[in-house]
Amino acid sequence: MSEFTHFDVEGNAVMVDVSDKEKTARHAKAVGYITMSAECYNNVCSGAVKKGDVLSVARIAGIMATKQTSSLIPLCHTLPIEKASIKFDFDEGDNAISVTCIVKTTSNTGVEMEALTGVSVALLTIYDMCKAIDKNMEIKNIHLVEKTGGKSGTYKRN
Repeated sequence: MSEFTHFDVEGNAVMVDVSDKEKTARHAKAVGYITMSAECYNNVCSGAVKKGDVLSVARIAGIMATKQTSSLIPLCHTLPIEKASIKFDFDEGDNAISVTCIVKTTSNTGVEMEALTGVSVALLTIYDMCKAIDKNMEIKNIHLVEKTGGKSGTYKRN
């Protein structure tokens, strides 16, 4: 079990002790996608969804989620989030919206979970606000794109 840092030698779940780790500038970027019907996609893009401005609400939800990650994910450290941003990109051909979340901090542990949580909650918010139009929406391919800082250095997804 030594390769899993959230378990002690007896196999018990533990919060990783980061007290001896050096504080460094850290950043993480995650992305995910939601596909939907053409009608739903057009309503979101034109701002015609009855519940309101879907993307503005999803942006705020994603940013708020980054700050609440430690309340949602067991054993995740509470971090001082110094930047959290949500960006949307549009693919009209596939009626898809991609959500990118970038999170930054100066701390002794990374913000990968915060970026992944921000993406997930932003996507779930889009689904929630649009489900009256399209219950067949699909959330997919949520993943870490890159991270910097800390002992393990830089990671970039191939």
